[in-house]
Amino acid sequence: MPAATPSFATPTTAATPTLADRFHTIRQRTKLLCQPLLPEDTVVQPMLDVSPPKWHLAHVTWFWETFLLKEHLPGYQVFHPDYAFLFNSYYNSLGSRVNRADRGTISRPALADVYAYRAHVDAHMPQLLALADTLPPAFHEVFELGLQHEQQHQELLATDIKYILSTSPLAPEYLPNSDLKAAATNSMNSEAPKATWLPVPGGTSRIGYEGNGFCFDNELNAHEVLTVDFEVQNRLVTNGEYLEFIVAGGYQDFRYWLGEGWDLVQTMHWEAPLYWVQKEDGWHRFTHHGLQPVNLAAPVTHVSFYEANAYANWVGARLLTEPEWEVAARHFGATPVGGTFLESNLFDPQPLPTDADPTRCHQLLGDAWEWTYSAYHPYPGYSRAAGALGEYNGKFMINQLVLRGGSCATPASHIRLTYRNFFHADKRWQFTGIRLAR
Repeated sequence: MPAATPSFATPTTAATPTLADRFHTIRQRTKLLCQPLLPEDTVVQPMLDVSPPKWHLAHVTWFWETFLLKEHLPGYQVFHPDYAFLFNSYYNSLGSRVNRADRGTISRPALADVYAYRAHVDAHMPQLLALADTLPPAFHEVFELGLQHEQQHQELLATDIKYILSTSPLAPEYLPNSDLKAAATNSMNSEAPKATWLPVPGGTSRIGYEGNGFCFDNELNAHEVLTVDFEVQNRLVTNGEYLEFIVAGGYQDFRYWLGEGWDLVQTMHWEAPLYWVQKEDGWHRFTHHGLQPVNLAAPVTHVSFYEANAYANWVGARLLTEPEWEVAARHFGATPVGGTFLESNLFDPQPLPTDADPTRCHQLLGDAWEWTYSAYHPYPGYSRAAGALGEYNGKFMINQLVLRGGSCATPASHIRLTYRNFFHADKRWQFTGIRLAR
């Protein structure tokens, strides 16, 4: 049986968290995400985009060992000499590695050995952090990157676990929740408040990160953009609204689709968002709590860019560009307050959308990643860092599209208004959603 349901509440203290406190809190959350899983669940890789949970547990640990402990803790001995080959992700600078598509073949080391690896690294990190005041600024930069990197993998764990369990013939529940099932059934025929259009004045604006805190290199450099007047909807598109597109034959009408998207609809037999299943009593979707009736008032998620764009065409609207998204988010003063994130309610379906509400910032942060109609390219003046960490973002800046805003699987302390996510246009396993513009 799975272990007890984990709690994701973050301890609060009057004092500013120490480096060790922050490290411990984030490391513990990663472990708790995997706590409900059976050992067999942690080795499955049903598609290329999904990595086995056991691999995630080891890879984030390898990051701390490789970039911090080996570099800065005198006398540190690596836990196992083969783990660098097994758990390197894509850092060519650090040597050969298991191919991404073959991560599901790593049946050994056993899950218990991976947890022993994590314990080994976690036991040595406090020793290193005790030396932090004597270490160069580069150490502190990589330490912060390590925290953010592990939070990225927490989101990937949340979405990868969901996909892995969805491929099982038994459609198992990650977190059983009878109260949620009753609520989902009751919400099947609920409706969201009607969306409204919000004007955003055009002109010259600055986008990109400016500040003293952490950001990824792809958020630099801040620069000016020019936008014309436009409007955005005050909330994300809902399941109920998207269902109207399905019923109207949207997946059977090529006129709404880009050519590549239409080809995918035909070859992959798409007829609804990922995880949607039509049963005798209506549409259901696979969730972390098993198969549930589709909540019509919740934001639609797990749609590709092609589906998002086709829906926008069908309703006579369009998607935002990346500059427009950030200009709108700044215009409305978007903050994470009120949004739904990883810590909010442990993968319950996304909250009911609301009318324009200043406390919710129009769902601009949290709930679902929003596809933009902008290619993932470097900002003006972007400079790729030297060495292995220079491979973190720069080499992916081709053939992908930008998503903004974070999702219900994103850690709240990980998101910010300038955060640039990126995926290929066909990807659907993340909590990707739709916001309309005109």
